[in-house]
Amino acid sequence: MRAVVYKGPFEVAIEQVEDPRIQHPNDVLVRVTSTAICGSDLHMYEGRTTAEPGIVFGHENLGVVEETGEGVTTLSKGDRVVMPFNVACGFCKNCSAGFTGFCLTVNPGFAGGAYGYVAMGPYTGGQAEYVRVPYADFNCLKLPEGTEKETDFVLLADIFPTGYHGNELADVRPGDSVAVYGAGPVGLMAAYSAMLRGASKVFVVDRVAERLQKAEEIGAIPIDFSQGNPAEQIKEQTDGQGTDKGIDAVGYQAQAQGEDREEPAIVLNSLVETVRPTGALGIPGLYVPSDPGGPDEQAKKGMLMVSIGRLFEKGLRLGTGQCNVKRYNRHLRDMIIEDRAKPSFVVSHELPLDQASSAYEKFDKRVEGYTKVVLHPQAA
Repeated sequence: MRAVVYKGPFEVAIEQVEDPRIQHPNDVLVRVTSTAICGSDLHMYEGRTTAEPGIVFGHENLGVVEETGEGVTTLSKGDRVVMPFNVACGFCKNCSAGFTGFCLTVNPGFAGGAYGYVAMGPYTGGQAEYVRVPYADFNCLKLPEGTEKETDFVLLADIFPTGYHGNELADVRPGDSVAVYGAGPVGLMAAYSAMLRGASKVFVVDRVAERLQKAEEIGAIPIDFSQGNPAEQIKEQTDGQGTDKGIDAVGYQAQAQGEDREEPAIVLNSLVETVRPTGALGIPGLYVPSDPGGPDEQAKKGMLMVSIGRLFEKGLRLGTGQCNVKRYNRHLRDMIIEDRAKPSFVVSHELPLDQASSAYEKFDKRVEGYTKVVLHPQAA
């Protein structure tokens, strides 16, 4: 089958790879009709992880069941399904508690597994014509038949639940004011989710004009950090108090204000200043234990200079970690079905799989309006 294969920093290629096959009675094979490029994929694409050449990318996958293992009981050939980026067993201690992003079964020696991602287990990515789904009864979420709302539903694999998860981590409640740092796809989903949850005012911080425009279009207040300290800009619009809650949708490749260089802890420290005393921070933005391209020796070891004293002084609560997609995807799916949510506003491009190399390059450079790319390996 054809698949997106990592060749080295800033290079992917469409290559023929081995077809997946049923390996366990609880597996299914899915014919992939939509698979999205994630900002997390760019960390590997840029050589900022320990990913080795040859890995097949793709953890945001939707398609149609082609074959089922003999132990599968709730799925049949022809079912349209979307899979969480988390590969999870459904029965370990963490999965049973709802922490499916930290499954203890699927990736021995590590809490958590995912498709097509470095250190996340032996699960081939879905930027390909087919993908094998283990523990399929648990991992597949059924969708309505047909092709309607395809670009909405594919976002249930990762960014819509992840944006919602940022709100859960920050305990966003009706009436809260919220600051979201980062207007990429996850940041926009976090802002959108905050409004779905009844936030009274949502600020979105970025410097890319097209992204800030998207934020404004959904009713958020854009804050351009290239025009001045974002925390101060937000305080000016909140009677000097700051917001009730804050969400980091940027992660460790954050950019320094007014300079063309990285400052990995700047968003964390900006949020500490942005959120009022006794507020809460949610951090779904990715941080890693090692970063080969870090700007200094500490950052390369995943150790950042965070203002812990100021955080303590203000009595701020803090939640971190990747999204437990299964906790949210069913009710978010139902909101899409009932036209209560339409997350596909972030999708800027739908392309055939053969254009993946160009799409990665343009998405990485933030050119030509590339905010979120959905690839279509096969017809729905």
